[in-house]
Amino acid sequence: MNKVQVKTPQQQALMRESGHLLSEVFQMLDNFVAPGVTTMEIDRQVEDFITNTLAARPASKGQYDYPYSLNTSINEVVCHGMPSASRKLKSGDIVNLDITLEKNGYIADSSKMYLVGDVSPAARNLVNTTYDAMWCGIHSVRPGATLGDIGHAIQQHAEQYGYSVVREYCGHGIGREMHEAPQVLHFGRPGTGEVLKEGMTFTIEPMINQGTHKTKTKKDGWTVVTRDGKLSAQWEHTVLVTAEGFEVLTLRADESVAPGTQNRG
Repeated sequence: MNKVQVKTPQQQALMRESGHLLSEVFQMLDNFVAPGVTTMEIDRQVEDFITNTLAARPASKGQYDYPYSLNTSINEVVCHGMPSASRKLKSGDIVNLDITLEKNGYIADSSKMYLVGDVSPAARNLVNTTYDAMWCGIHSVRPGATLGDIGHAIQQHAEQYGYSVVREYCGHGIGREMHEAPQVLHFGRPGTGEVLKEGMTFTIEPMINQGTHKTKTKKDGWTVVTRDGKLSAQWEHTVLVTAEGFEVLTLRADESVAPGTQNRG
């Protein structure tokens, strides 16, 4: 889809509902993710909750022939980690759970980092800096701003702490389709790229690495890992451009719109 889809007020309301339901999935997971739980158990819990409790659909399942309801990306996995019946979470892991939900024809997309058990200060710092970088990007959203403004804000924040921004994967427009125009890069120059308009909806989902920004894909064709084996972190929200600035459609109950004050994991 090459043209940006500006959403009507009615479409925005439907996306707001999908986003709110998705926030409830993470609220449920806050009491489920723990050492000893397998990533496949998380997948099954998410699918059951979305389908049976929320009467919605896990939009990732079947998308591009992907067989699961979410991505589970642990430690050096940058994105697209696949659930496994043999991979138990253990103390010290950091894991990104990336989930999509469709309700009444509209899709919301969000991800959250979970700190499992006793996590090292270095891992915790990466997770927290990535979270704040996402919010730097979100706070750049307003009519008349550009996509380059978003990418620059994220890149500047991450790099000042010595981290690198993954180049190969980006945010995206979202609505009736999982991936719509535009692409939302997490690096860039201010004042460049698409100009933001009221009614646009897209994801902001920076992937930030401890070491090099370079990645590689495993033989399963899905799992993307850091080239140097160092840790990676990611957070994601679905955002609406409003007349006043922005609305985070997937905002969770433990969050506010001011970075640095939220419970991050």
